[in-house]
Amino acid sequence: MSLKSVVKSVLVTVLVLSAVATQAKIEIVITEGVSNARPIAVVPFRWNGATVLPEDISDVITNNLLRSGKFNPMKMSDMPQFPTQDDEVDYDAWAEKGIDTVLVGNIEERGNGQYEVSFQLIDVLRAQATGGESKSLVNGALVLSKDHIVEAREKIINTADFRQYAHIISDIVYESLIGERGAFLTRIAYVIVRDRETNPLPFQLVISDYDGENETRLLSSPEPLMSPAWSPDGNQLAYVSFENKKSQIFIQDIYTTRRTLVTDFPGINGSPAFSPDGKKLAMVLSKDGNPEIYVMDLASRNLERITRNRTIDTEPSWAPDGKTLIFSSERGGKPQIYQVNLDTKRARRLTFEGEMNLGASITPDNTNLVVVNRTQGDYHIARQNLQNGNMLVLTKTFLDESPSIAPNGSMIIYSTVHEGKQVLSLVSLDGRFKALLPAAEGQVKSPSWSPFLL
Repeated sequence: MSLKSVVKSVLVTVLVLSAVATQAKIEIVITEGVSNARPIAVVPFRWNGATVLPEDISDVITNNLLRSGKFNPMKMSDMPQFPTQDDEVDYDAWAEKGIDTVLVGNIEERGNGQYEVSFQLIDVLRAQATGGESKSLVNGALVLSKDHIVEAREKIINTADFRQYAHIISDIVYESLIGERGAFLTRIAYVIVRDRETNPLPFQLVISDYDGENETRLLSSPEPLMSPAWSPDGNQLAYVSFENKKSQIFIQDIYTTRRTLVTDFPGINGSPAFSPDGKKLAMVLSKDGNPEIYVMDLASRNLERITRNRTIDTEPSWAPDGKTLIFSSERGGKPQIYQVNLDTKRARRLTFEGEMNLGASITPDNTNLVVVNRTQGDYHIARQNLQNGNMLVLTKTFLDESPSIAPNGSMIIYSTVHEGKQVLSLVSLDGRFKALLPAAEGQVKSPSWSPFLL
């Protein structure tokens, strides 16, 4: 996988618009890292209604927390009781099971397709120490409080909102206990490649919820699709097409499916990447000779050339502050990662370990660089500390590519080969948690994780 082959792969795509539900749903299969995660109990929410429960909220929350790599939810069969509110919780029983946090809740059917959902997140150890109540002075008066209840909320939702609200509750639990924002209410974009012999449009650009639910096909083509990139507001995708026998960059609204042609220059038009403020688009163009990095102002369509080198510069991505770009270049021999200041146009090399490094991006907190690192012929996802330069290889597979970081910086989704099939996979930023996301049908690649959507 030389840098030249990466650039050549940009020269593909004939798009046929199609916004219909897909059939090759991906599912997350956890392979490593749950046993060392934090124990928690998500007790099944009590259902009080005359009709069928639209969605099992507690089940969605349990799976979300499990897939985050941070939690190890207790099996329902191991639960000592099934409380629905704090007053019913036997703190000692949960503590004896090694559970320090319990989530309980209720779902009340209100009629006309509306439901009241309430929940409490309970600190078992604190409740055990205080007997469920603590005393404090408020305006000189001694009052009782229940500060062992970490979160307690209620909301009226509609039938169609169950899954979304389960993601919202998961985000609340995650942030309350981990101290950083959860990424359960996000989406991923990726490319599915079907059997060419049976499908006239085998290449499909798809989006889904982060967990593979609610898959929607945006594009179908007889030729490969690639390089989907989210806008910061999560409403648009930029991508590369090869209509009229030449590469072009389009931006498409994921809700209306309307698309806009962005570039139509001679030669390569590839690797689009939105700036953090959504006003600019970085890209690779070869209109002036070698493939170089350019930035386009999307409002005026003014184009600025960023790099000037006799070798290939490609795969731009933005630093979180929008002042610099990260890119891959062969200017030092084999491909490595460089950072260029957009004002001065001065570039400096960031990676030195391994035979080559490709496809880099910076974590949202601006502390780590995520790359595809080749060592002894194998391509792995790796993380490099931007302060001390130390690199940690995160994966054990041999042909990993296209890493994309979750908006909270906790996980990386990437494409790899598993049992002879191209699939998506997840790895946590510390490398401890791993999961596969195989599709029921076809090869899956080129993942792109959305920004926060709410």
